[in-house]
Amino acid sequence: MGFGSYDESEQDNQDYDADLDDSGVDTEENSHEGSVDFEIGASNDELIDRLQDIKDDGQSET
Repeated sequence: MGFGSYDESEQDNQDYDADLDDSGVDTEENSHEGSVDFEIGASNDELIDRLQDIKDDGQSET
């Protein structure tokens, strides 16, 4: 099953529309200042134990 012939001459004749306007994107348009605080509610040991449980469940399914 063929996909047609490859014509190298078409590679040289491709027109690209590279007309870029200078307006671009204003990255400071939605600048925010502030802070975020997280309250996890679990100790590191509890989180590590939970991660190990998740890993063990994943291995038992394979």
